[in-house]
Amino acid sequence: MAASTVLVMKVSAADLRNDAIAGLPGAISSVPDGMAAAILAGVSPIQGLYASFAGPTAGGVLSSTRLMVITTTSAAALAAGSALSGLGLEERNRAIILLTVIAGGLMVAAGVFKLGRYTRFVTQSVMIGFLSGVAANIVFGQLQDLTGVSPGSGIALARAWRVITSPGDFHIPSLLIGLAAIALLVVLARTPLSSVSAVIALVIPTAVVLLADLEGVAQVSDVGAIPSGIPMPALPRLGDLSLSVLLGALAVAAIVLVQGAGVSESAPNLDGSPSDPNRDFIAQGAGNVAAGLFKGMPVGGSVGQTALNVAAGGRTRWAAVFSGLWMLLILAVFSSAVGKVAVPTLAAVLIVAAIGSLRPREAAAVWRTGLNSKIAMASTFVATLMLPVAAAVGVGVVLSMLLQLNREAIDLAVVEIYFDDDGRPAERHAPKVLRSHEVTILAVYGSLFYAGARTLQARLPDPTGTEGPAVVLRLRGRTSMGATFYAVLEQYSERLQAVGGTLTLTGLTAPVLDQIRRTQRFEVEGPITLVPATERLFESTEKGYRSAVAWQLSNRRSTD
Repeated sequence: MAASTVLVMKVSAADLRNDAIAGLPGAISSVPDGMAAAILAGVSPIQGLYASFAGPTAGGVLSSTRLMVITTTSAAALAAGSALSGLGLEERNRAIILLTVIAGGLMVAAGVFKLGRYTRFVTQSVMIGFLSGVAANIVFGQLQDLTGVSPGSGIALARAWRVITSPGDFHIPSLLIGLAAIALLVVLARTPLSSVSAVIALVIPTAVVLLADLEGVAQVSDVGAIPSGIPMPALPRLGDLSLSVLLGALAVAAIVLVQGAGVSESAPNLDGSPSDPNRDFIAQGAGNVAAGLFKGMPVGGSVGQTALNVAAGGRTRWAAVFSGLWMLLILAVFSSAVGKVAVPTLAAVLIVAAIGSLRPREAAAVWRTGLNSKIAMASTFVATLMLPVAAAVGVGVVLSMLLQLNREAIDLAVVEIYFDDDGRPAERHAPKVLRSHEVTILAVYGSLFYAGARTLQARLPDPTGTEGPAVVLRLRGRTSMGATFYAVLEQYSERLQAVGGTLTLTGLTAPVLDQIRRTQRFEVEGPITLVPATERLFESTEKGYRSAVAWQLSNRRSTD
């Protein structure tokens, strides 16, 4: 369905009513989630609430995964906060708006240029390592707000260590309020009130702080001013543009796009229609642009909010939109009360959510998969703990690419095709050395790009010491080849020629034939014979085999 037709899609009155009701729990739970995400990013809590209104409203209209809720996420907040950590509070509040708009633009561009297919190159091991590292960073980073200790600057792990080793500095009222909020979250998660447990965990401990007049317990208003009323759109300041903003926007875009792809898999459309990752890219980009224009922070497909949307009975994309509209109403009526929320309760929400986001079963499965998976998951986890999130994302992307190339190289296999007693083709391990005056038919399984081509070079039978060998290399199904592969072919052909042999390529598609002729790397129909593919399986290889046999007979007569 084209994006232009989304707004006019017919929705029944019953579905619209269900969606309006389903959107309310999401809006209520977005109050603590939005403020907690803002605290995590180190910006004013109101910016998380603004994003929780704008993201679902703009993104919900466009997403192809109709129940996906595009709102604040811990990973995106941590990435943005890490990129802007060197700025003062006021500068950070402004810069995150520009970062959000730029990230949204990058996501829209990714969708327009149909880059959705590239999310599959981020391996499961890298993603589990990254998300586990994000969860650990959230827990470590919130210990200071939970205990009321100011550990100074540094990475979250170092700050957590300074907190843990300074129990004498704990602000006991703050710690007790935070622990009470954690207890409420854990207990209520197993009751029918689970969908509003975060709100209750904020309200009850905060009420205790206000009624008992507990001194020293930080409130949201201490972190940033909470304006009243409905937010109005405004353009970000280009003067806030910096390298850290750009790198942060790239990191946020990468994280949001990969996470969004996972959300779409977890919430399939009710009518069975497939999700379009490129449409979802555009939707998440639109949600970020809208969040930025309304002075908010980054948003993305949220696993928790999407699950809540499904559980609440959402039927169409309008459930997410209503979630945003309900949030706008909450902002208009209750914004003045937001500033009184106790900060330790927000730390509690983040800690419980982070622990709940861990995937021990998936991590254990990845760990049992093999050495490469262990290295990828552990390396990404450590990088996320020790480096800025933007750098950790870069490490994860590069590591995914290296693992892909390594896997392609390892998985490549060269087999020999021979004819059994009934004249039917069969397979066996390729010989290490070619046989003199014989035709050897070879087939290759695996990628022939980059490292795969070099692996092929190492696994092709050695012609050294033989006389007049003929090799038929079957390449059926290949649609393009890399420059490295052509270099390997050229070198192998020269080695065959040096011992009086020849090379024949069979099963070649029209694009590959054209590519070979355009490369002009080697002489065709001379040292290398090309046989185009046909519709009938193995016909091209049989033709190449007969041609090679005829060449050997002719070669023997000429030498006799």
